[in-house]
Amino acid sequence: MCVGLAAKVVSVKDGTAVIDASGAKRDVSAELLEDLEPGDYVMVHAGVAISKITSDDESEAKGVMEDL
Repeated sequence: MCVGLAAKVVSVKDGTAVIDASGAKRDVSAELLEDLEPGDYVMVHAGVAISKITSDDESEAKGVMEDL
């Protein structure tokens, strides 16, 4: 089973995004996504932002992870 992490984009530069996942900031590859901007929410897997998500999706994913 693969688990993705929902996170908010803090900054984007040269194909790399800094994300904030529940207060932990990490650098991830943003090369798969076009038009990624600070404030967007993304799903991250294995250090790669794999899709944009809505803030509602992020809240739901955060709740599920807390329940686990």
